[in-house]
Amino acid sequence: MDHVNSDDLVTEYLRVGLAFDRLEEGFVDAYTGPAELRAQVAAAPAPEPAELVGRVVGLRGEIESSDLPPARGEFVAAHLRAMECSARRFAGEQIGFVDEVRQYFDVDIALGDPETYRQAHLQMSEALGGSGDLAQRLHAHRTADQIPAERVGDCVAAFSSALRERVREIYPLPDSEIVDFEVVSDKPWSGFNYYLGDYRSTVAINTDLPQYMSALPHLIAHEAYPGHHTEHCRKEQLLVGAGQREQSIFLVNTPQCLMAEGLADHALVAAMGPDWTQWAQEIYADLGLRFDGERALRLGKASVGLQSVRQDAALLMHDRGADADTVVDYLRTWSLSPEKNARQALRFLSSPLWRAYTSTYVEGYRLLRTWLDAGTDPARPDSRLQRFGRLLDEPLTPAALRAELSP
Repeated sequence: MDHVNSDDLVTEYLRVGLAFDRLEEGFVDAYTGPAELRAQVAAAPAPEPAELVGRVVGLRGEIESSDLPPARGEFVAAHLRAMECSARRFAGEQIGFVDEVRQYFDVDIALGDPETYRQAHLQMSEALGGSGDLAQRLHAHRTADQIPAERVGDCVAAFSSALRERVREIYPLPDSEIVDFEVVSDKPWSGFNYYLGDYRSTVAINTDLPQYMSALPHLIAHEAYPGHHTEHCRKEQLLVGAGQREQSIFLVNTPQCLMAEGLADHALVAAMGPDWTQWAQEIYADLGLRFDGERALRLGKASVGLQSVRQDAALLMHDRGADADTVVDYLRTWSLSPEKNARQALRFLSSPLWRAYTSTYVEGYRLLRTWLDAGTDPARPDSRLQRFGRLLDEPLTPAALRAELSP
């Protein structure tokens, strides 16, 4: 087999990745590579999905004969496997949902255990106190926890400023980096980071869903500091800047997504520690809002046990053939969601582009928690920060984390 130049291979990888956006706008989540390459792809005829399958398979076959370093080659190969699955689905091939998730994100999924959910309900009941129907008590708590609409902007500004200051102390960022926050509606998600390149992001917050005091710090950390925005900035500076051009594109339904969402879901605790609620309570007090940090901490720990419910909902819908009402009932029963929230979740689960994406949060959180715990030394408080820093700075994949966890 002829030798393949790694620069040419990576350029074609970027070209193929950009071509997916011609089939489904939004498939390219972020791109910071050459503008002329994107313009060329945009000006060309939209590709046939079957053609993309062939291009992806061909690229995978060229990796071994290229001079791409092994770690970079493994990264590109893992993402080409995911892209092949997407291309086959665009071409109309029927792929089972569990297989789809495996090929996208390199994880295996299964229904959760209802007994785990029952235990979580008991712990949540204890955290809430009182008696009576748990869903009603939780609804009353969330109503009291809701941020008045006119104060959401103040709260976003306060937490983003505080988190930015903290994160820049731990994980230095370019002086020019900035996040602009905007309010949107009619979206299937609660928040979204649009990374624009050159260390700039726009974070959209969906006002169709209420914003809660206990959740807003997580949202800001997840989307900005030290979550998605911070990761994009660090990788653009440290990896793309060092010539790893494959890191200049971020594609939906690839292992990148599982790593990024798992990282972002651990972001607040990584930055502020497990007792972050006391810090948040002080910020809310400065804003004239009363937040019970202790209760929020207990309730948050208990509700982790319900994390798999949303993945179950996706499995029921796409693997078990359940109808929409059955899935909504399942969400209301186990996640204790009001019907409006369950219907909103259904929009996300029903989207052809996003239907498998829920697993990035569930399985990403689990895998990264195991990996972070394995590298944390209780005698060295900074060891977890250093471990989290590797997620920000290195092109890690689920397979790479599992290899490090193997005895």
